[in-house]
This record gives sequence, structure tokens and C-alpha cells, in this order.
Amino acid sequence: MNTKIDELKKINASLNAVVSFVEPNLGGTGKISGWDIALKDNFNMVGTLTTASCNLLSNHKSIYNAHAVDRMLAEGAVVLAKTSMDELGMGGTNLSAVTGPVKNPYDATRISGGSSGGSAALVGARAIRVAMGSDTGDSVRKPAAFCGAVGVKPTYGRISRYGVIPYASSLDHVGYFTQNIADAAVMLEVLAGRDDRDMTSSFAPVDTYSENLTMDLKGKRIGVFKSVHDTISNTAFTDAFAAFAKHVEAQGAILVEKEMDLELLRAVLPVYSVISNSEAVANHANLDGVRYGLSQDGETLEEIMKRTRTNGFSSMIKKRFVYGAYALDDIHQEEVFNQAKRVRRVIVDAYRSLFADVDAMVVLASGQIAPKIEGPFMDESSDEYLIAENHMVINNFAGFPSLTLPLGLVEGMPIGLNVTTLPFTESTMFAYAHEFEKLINWKGAF
Repeated sequence: MNTKIDELKKINASLNAVVSFVEPNLGGTGKISGWDIALKDNFNMVGTLTTASCNLLSNHKSIYNAHAVDRMLAEGAVVLAKTSMDELGMGGTNLSAVTGPVKNPYDATRISGGSSGGSAALVGARAIRVAMGSDTGDSVRKPAAFCGAVGVKPTYGRISRYGVIPYASSLDHVGYFTQNIADAAVMLEVLAGRDDRDMTSSFAPVDTYSENLTMDLKGKRIGVFKSVHDTISNTAFTDAFAAFAKHVEAQGAILVEKEMDLELLRAVLPVYSVISNSEAVANHANLDGVRYGLSQDGETLEEIMKRTRTNGFSSMIKKRFVYGAYALDDIHQEEVFNQAKRVRRVIVDAYRSLFADVDAMVVLASGQIAPKIEGPFMDESSDEYLIAENHMVINNFAGFPSLTLPLGLVEGMPIGLNVTTLPFTESTMFAYAHEFEKLINWKGAF
């Protein structure tokens, strides 16, 4: 086992993906016996540092296990590392971690994506079999696309979030990265199920997902999110999708183009920003250095808390907290926060209607390869950014199960295909993805 840690340390030297290494447990018997696992550093595990890549929590040692950790250990998993993330899960680049940027395994000058970028980089490099993440906007699925991994965000409530440091409670999903769909199906069998400590976790029965992966695509109706593809300017991406679509149609599947009002699609990011920042400022009010965290000295309790939060958070986090506090203020709550929730419902209803005559939706996960760490970054006012780079957030609004799998390479960098189905139909999602995986025949570079 020390050999595995040594190997992981060598690979991490070029990725900067690991926050801390974990003294390996002996493992046991179960569905994932002996599987090596990495945890995003917002998953609590007894005796490990759980920092959420935030300076304020840099000395925080867990005194209990997240529910997901207990589930994996009970099934024989071996935890080896805690992985870097955007600070408190807020970001899509993994550039804001207190330990510095995570580098893409395919090109060290490029980002891994975020916020679960450390986990994505390790699985993309095939340095670890499974890595846990959390997905509030697209924080598992986007870095999976950038790093050449499978990234899974199941239905809202399918996996308990107990013991995972939150970002935005109505949007947060426990997710994970694997190297293939078969492993992804097994992992959901391990992780899914009711947990009374998370009242949003579902009572719905857990399927044997790994036993239902075979599907005949003949006659199956699959939606193609045309409104997103129309905003992508890189023809290498649309050509790669067109080649994939031909393979699918050759199997007898029927592809149905789906469109959604562009004004609603342009509203996804602003609505997400209002809701997520508002919920974040409420969720993190307890990070004050008094109950736990890296405390700063002061003459009064108020002074301690002010100094702790001033020095403990980056400017980006503080800015998000200011936006969230503004939206929740009594004066603004109706016209900002409550209005954002109403628009969210309109977006979800419009999106759900796209599934009326199809079993699944497919779409390019992103319209760009992983950007350079130093930039330049995309124009954030363009439709290509607002829609093509943020459309997967809709599945956090709706709580639909959604995964990304590798589609191919553009300029030597991975690109991803996103697959989405209706709530609690993960068996269907995995079956489609498994057939797509066979058609794509992804080899990767490692």
C-alpha cells in the first residue's frame, strides 16, 4: 500500500491535485474491495484534515465521517488522499485553492476545471480508480470533460450529503469520478440510499445499476440539445459530436433535435449566481474561528470573528458572500432572491418538457478545451459562455441525473459528452452511457 502512496505522490508532483495523503486503511470485503479512492477535501473523514481548500479551515481535523465515506469503507474501499478544490467549492477552475492551481493531466499549463478539479485530475491521469466530488453547478461533470474522466452527478437526494461541507443546499449533489461507466454504476450501488441525517436524501429503492448496462439502441429516441450546440463556434467540437451521432444512428437510434428559449438559457448563470451565493452566505455563517477554524486574536468576540473571516477567506469568496447577503437582505429579497427562484422554476419546467418524447438528452459538455491557467478566458457576456459553458447547471436546478464521459480529443485535449435522464432513472442513464462508451472507444493518453 505504501507503494501505491509513493506512486500517487510521484504523479501528484506534476498535478498539485492532492491536499493531504491518508494513512491507508486495510480495506475489507465488499463491492469495491481494494479499490483506491480519493476524497474531495470537503468530505469529512475521521482523523484527516478537511480544509475545503480554504485558509480558514487549514487546521480543521474531522471528528466524524461523511455518510459517503462510511458507505465506501463498509464496502472495502481504501482511501488514499484528500484532493484540492476551488475554495469552499465556489468556482469552476480550481485556481482558488489555498494550495495553488491544479494542473490538467494532459497539459500542465491548463486548468483541470473545478470545483472538483483535484479529483478529476487524478482520475483523468488514471492515478486513482475513483475520486469523490461535489457538484453544485457542474463541478464534477465539467472537470471530467476537461480531464478525460467519467463524472457522475446523480439525482438530487440519491446520495446523502451528510458530512460534506456545503456550498448551496438546494443545488449541492454528491458526485464522483471513475475511469469507465461500469465502475460508475457500481459506485452508485455503494453510495445511494436513505440517510436520516440528511432529510433531503431519498427513500427510493437503489437499483442494481451494474447489472443493467446492456441496451439495444435500435428504436431508442435520444434528444440532442441543439440550442447549446448552436452557440459553439469551435467546429472541431461539433464535428466530433456529428461523428458520434452517426455511430448512434447506425445502431438504429433516433436522434431528435431539441431547442429551448435562448432568453431562458441566458438566465441560467445569473439565476445560479443569485441562489448559490445566497445559500452559501447562510451555510458558511458558522465559519467564524470561534467554533472551529483558524482563529485570529481580538479584544472582543465581534473583533475575533471579523479578523478571522477577513484573513481566512480570499477576496473572491468575500465578494460572493457580499452578493449573497445583498440578495437575502429584507429590502432586496423579494426582487432578487425570490425572483431568481421563480425564474429557476420556469427554466426547469421548460427543460423537463424536452424529455416528453425522448428517453435521454445528449449534448457537448463544453465548447472549449481546458483553458490555460494564465488565460485568456472566454468573454463572459457571450452566448458561447453563458449557454455552452453553463448549460449543465440546469440539471442542478432540476435535480436530474447527469453524467459526462470522454468523447475524444481536440488539440490533444479531452472533450466530453453529457448524458441526462429523468429523476431516479440512473439505470437508464448508465445503460445509454455504456453503449455510447463502446461506440466512442475512448483510450485516453495514460
